[in-house]
Amino acid sequence: MIENRQLTNSAFYIWNIAANITPSLWLKCFWWIFMHDLNDYFYFVTVVEKQGFSKAARALDIPKSRLSRHVQNLEDRLGVRLIQRTSRQFHVTETGQLFYKHARSMIDEMEKAEASIHSTKATLSGRVTLSCSVGVAQFAIKQLVLNFLAQHPQIEIAQQVSNHPVDLIAQGIDLAIRGHNSPLPDSSLIQRRLATVQWHLFASATYLETHGIPQTPNDLTNHRGLKMGWQPSAGQWTLENNEGIKKRVPYSPQLCSDDMSTLKAAAVMSLGIVSLPAYTCRDEINHGTLQRVLPEWITANAELTIVMPSRMGVTPQARALADFLLQEVQNAVSVNPI
Repeated sequence: MIENRQLTNSAFYIWNIAANITPSLWLKCFWWIFMHDLNDYFYFVTVVEKQGFSKAARALDIPKSRLSRHVQNLEDRLGVRLIQRTSRQFHVTETGQLFYKHARSMIDEMEKAEASIHSTKATLSGRVTLSCSVGVAQFAIKQLVLNFLAQHPQIEIAQQVSNHPVDLIAQGIDLAIRGHNSPLPDSSLIQRRLATVQWHLFASATYLETHGIPQTPNDLTNHRGLKMGWQPSAGQWTLENNEGIKKRVPYSPQLCSDDMSTLKAAAVMSLGIVSLPAYTCRDEINHGTLQRVLPEWITANAELTIVMPSRMGVTPQARALADFLLQEVQNAVSVNPI
């Protein structure tokens, strides 16, 4: 993390990056560090991610006035307004949103530079406690966790798998992966997007031959449904097409379950139509045991996010796992992985 290391360590990052480049380029890097306070960038990114100065100040445990001063310095240097703020309103300008993307990337690269130096100095070791849902554990990261351990034999992973929310700090969790359809609640937790995941409708060829192939969302009302979530209640599919048109279709589920594997197996056995993350049915689609229903429509556009208690408290081994997942998860949950 850049904060609390000030320019000394910022220059150290650049020093190590520049070790393998020309002296003239190194001098340009050093001059850039001399002329810019990287903490301005870090504070600005934190304020944007926390959606406000007060929330960012609490998360960083520093005075709000200090945050405001750094962001003001950044705006003065750039000659543009990045954030519109009043006592009651917080709004990131269009220029601010563009600048945020680049500032976020720059901070990420700085932290990667530090991690690369640490990785050359010593072998990573120690335990990482990782929390995720059953579906994520089974379908999204199973092979990734094994690949990471193969690369780092001195690291131990304790994986907590549960569909119930966990308190990272109270339970000593280093990293958690959360799937969500709406923004996660603001907190002191660090949040990084892992991947975007579309949910589709699936059914077996036998089921569709017997009950008919739906041509429109309204046709789903006459079909059996398989519902994600164990509580027995009326189900509802919310569908959206490429034009942004949404349709809500109620159905009576024959099976309700928290387990994606069970729901997928039920669909393969022709028990009904199921809504699942597209990547979870990748093999079944390729083998012909499942078919996509209403391919012009999706039932959700969800996010996978990795959360950590704080930047300062993240151990090297936990950061290494987080960086690995940030690099690999999007491809792992792709419908057509590379």
